[in-house]
Amino acid sequence: MSPLVALYVRELRLSVRIGGGALMGVLFYLIVVTIFPFAIGPDLNLLSRLGPAILWIGALLATLLGLDRLFEADRDDGALDLMVASGQSLELLVIVKVAAHWTATGLPLVIAAPFLSLLLAMPVDVTLASLATLLVGTPALTLLGAIGAGLTVSLRRGGLLLPILVLPFTVPVLIFGVAAATAVAFDPAAFRTPFLLIVALTLTAAAISPIATAAALRNGLD
Repeated sequence: MSPLVALYVRELRLSVRIGGGALMGVLFYLIVVTIFPFAIGPDLNLLSRLGPAILWIGALLATLLGLDRLFEADRDDGALDLMVASGQSLELLVIVKVAAHWTATGLPLVIAAPFLSLLLAMPVDVTLASLATLLVGTPALTLLGAIGAGLTVSLRRGGLLLPILVLPFTVPVLIFGVAAATAVAFDPAAFRTPFLLIVALTLTAAAISPIATAAALRNGLD
């Protein structure tokens, strides 16, 4: 088995075992989404209009919830030191770890979104638009979160600081994600521009995050 494939499989297994990453994220997502109808009341029209924003806020919070585990276990058992000293490209290892983390924690949120949209009385077209934006936008949240995880990996109780560092940089993804999903209900043609901006943000994060995260990890272990 290729070392990178082996690392990907290892990270998936650890994500499931340590804290039940996928299950915990989906349960937290469910809790956040179900709280809003109780807070807003039985106004289905209002819930429908706010639905994309609620789904995106829930996905963002659920993503932030599990970011501290991205490098924490490797730091504790010494695997992170071995990765840095292995001679392998640390940037490539970061990409594999981020991909596995998103598969275990981000992808279940995307899959759960259509079912949770039923609680918000969202139309089918808005639900599909929200699903598309979450599919291309949640990787950007994980990639940006990886930079914060790399910066705080050497800090005691760095998990408390991580959301504060990451949250401001995720706001553009949240704004364009909600704008694209909401636009479908009024003008389907308006979906294209914010959706392409989300794709651009994700691609930019994919280019910057491995380099910045690897640099942060090297600096933190020096």
